[in-house]
Amino acid sequence: MARKTIRTAITSLAVLALAGGALTACSSDSSEPSDKGGDQKTVRLGVVGAADPYWAEYEKAVEEELDIDLKIVDFGEYNLPNPALEAGDLDINQFQHIIFLAEHNAATGDDLTPIGSTAIYPLSVHSQKYKSIDEIPKGEKIAVPNDPSNKARALLVLQQAGLIKLKDGGNTGSTLDDVLTDESKVTVTEFDAALTASVLNDVAAAVVNNDFVEKAGLDFNDALFLDDPNDPSSLPYVNIFAVRADDADNEVYKQLVEIYHNTAAVTDGVQDVSGGTAVITNTPAADLQKALEKQLEIVKAGE
Repeated sequence: MARKTIRTAITSLAVLALAGGALTACSSDSSEPSDKGGDQKTVRLGVVGAADPYWAEYEKAVEEELDIDLKIVDFGEYNLPNPALEAGDLDINQFQHIIFLAEHNAATGDDLTPIGSTAIYPLSVHSQKYKSIDEIPKGEKIAVPNDPSNKARALLVLQQAGLIKLKDGGNTGSTLDDVLTDESKVTVTEFDAALTASVLNDVAAAVVNNDFVEKAGLDFNDALFLDDPNDPSSLPYVNIFAVRADDADNEVYKQLVEIYHNTAAVTDGVQDVSGGTAVITNTPAADLQKALEKQLEIVKAGE
């Protein structure tokens, strides 16, 4: 979930790529490392928020180890990198968790596949009116992200915090319709994920995605509540590298995952950007795929 400084394609370029094919698709072998002395090959990695300093460190490490030209393409919205990957305008992306990918695949019929994990980020509740969860009075309004995967997680967070109760205890497919109004302390309203922090003056509190906490001038240390990323039930929320299914065994892409985990400047940088809240996780691709398949079942059951 992500900003960048070296050879990063800006968001407008990414949007043009989707609209008019500004980026050309690589052939199946175009991302293999070049022979010594030959022309470098290009791998296009899509992210959201490429200006985070660790992406520059990552790019440097990749190009030193693999002798390829890594181009990081920055997207300003979460709904853009997966269509760009499926269309061939990207070779790989890293911006989403498993549930988000499951929602995308279910909605589009795509078969994008996780090949490695990066980190789990806690979801935090912030307020400009109250100092603790217990101070929030009955009947107040809480803002949550409106995309299905993060909305369900936000509802589970609010339930953990004791602010609402969900039908049957809730799950990764919960919606606002599952909030048991008579048994909940607060009401819930939804906004675009990038806007929940901006409405803090109008609500008692808001669940703010990790990407937007510092951008909104908030501090992770001031959060009223955080979910627990170490809990096994958090696996669906692990962030991943994703590729087209045909590229699941591509050795270069697998090496990109290894370099992410083996480069201290990258993993330390992830911690810096997350305010020390990220939990780096290196989950096997097979386990990620199983989690994706389980989430696809949940999504389809809710359709």
